[in-house]
Amino acid sequence: MTAKIIDGNQLSKQVRTEVAKRAAALTAQGRQPGLAVILVGDSQASQVYVRNKIKACEENGIHSVFEKYDASMTEAELLARVHALNHDPKIHGILVQLPLPAHIDSHKVIEAIAAEKDVDGFHISNAGLLMTGQPLFRPCTPYGVMKMLESIDYPVRGAHAVVVGASNIVGKPQAMLLLQAGATVTICNSKTRDLGHHTRDADILVVATGKRNIVTGDMIKPGAVVIDVGMNRDDAGKLCGDVDYAGACEVAGWVTPVPGGVGPMTITMLLVNTLEAAERN
Repeated sequence: MTAKIIDGNQLSKQVRTEVAKRAAALTAQGRQPGLAVILVGDSQASQVYVRNKIKACEENGIHSVFEKYDASMTEAELLARVHALNHDPKIHGILVQLPLPAHIDSHKVIEAIAAEKDVDGFHISNAGLLMTGQPLFRPCTPYGVMKMLESIDYPVRGAHAVVVGASNIVGKPQAMLLLQAGATVTICNSKTRDLGHHTRDADILVVATGKRNIVTGDMIKPGAVVIDVGMNRDDAGKLCGDVDYAGACEVAGWVTPVPGGVGPMTITMLLVNTLEAAERN
């Protein structure tokens, strides 16, 4: 079996076309969607992520504000800046790029963001709404995964979904969204005993552990949909995921590549969340 590829680049272009249309309509009414992105410190990876987010905003009609601060910024100063943005009517979404310097409590910062501007979907009230099946904002990566499943018209209801990874950013919200869509969900992690026992039973397999090749071809059910959220480097320094891609392609029915899979969709769903925040405003 040769798996079909779920092209995140292509799908993100389609979604962004619709975002741009809706953003233009709001702008014509004098309500251009606005996103503020705050970066504290000099992490090269974070700078790349932020640059991509700002570029995506500019290309799709969303007003963006980028604020970069030295790693010496105090927690109180950052909280004050978030508070000011909460009250800025031109800003509909606030994103504080993680990780933050060690002296700043990221949980405190996330909770300081107004829930109606929490376009990352990390605020405790948004996490609670997601748990009850009434999300205000869906976290961007899991939201993107659901869009990918929708794009291939996969029957999620009644399927057995296995999520490998239990982070607050991907694993837990991903499980909640799959439950909401009617799947039977098993949550595993990198320490799960006999991980293959669980993954081989998955119709939908979402892997998000940050461990290269934690899932190999012999751990995949023939015909399954394999969504690889991981972002690692192989021995040659090339980007790769958590799944052995070559092995997965021989067994799975559908598979996402790394790069070019979930990554583009994550930024795209950030645009969608910002747009939805502006439409609700």
